Amino acid sequence: MQEAAARSAIDTFISAFNAPDDAYVTGLLSQALTSDVVLWGPLGRSDGIEAVERFVLDIRHHPAGTGTMVRCSAVDMPDEWARYQWVFTTPDGGPRLAGTDVVHLRRSLIDQIIVFAGEIGPSGS
Repeated sequence: MQEAAARSAIDTFISAFNAPDDAYVTGLLSQALTSDVVLWGPLGRSDGIEAVERFVLDIRHHPAGTGTMVRCSAVDMPDEWARYQWVFTTPDGGPRLAGTDVVHLRRSLIDQIIVFAGEIGPSGS
């Protein structure tokens, strides 16, 4: 049951990257994250949904255009931590960013996100 909750929270988090409009991002994040969520990202630690929202909006506003984020692996949840792989691709084969996130859940919501970004390059590579 906990794996289903993790998968749901992760997929809702990812859907914020693909929202039809920026106005939907906060609502989607609020459904997936605790209010005191901690994001460990490429630029260090940030706290709160607003910090995660800025991170999501920065990726959504990539100079190459609005891209698409997808989960490209199953959710592996050995304990209260879950991990999954993702890929972000911009339009017309533009820059691609791939990585693995590790998330911690509390009350079926994500309260910590650790982003391990990987490959950056054209989507054909």
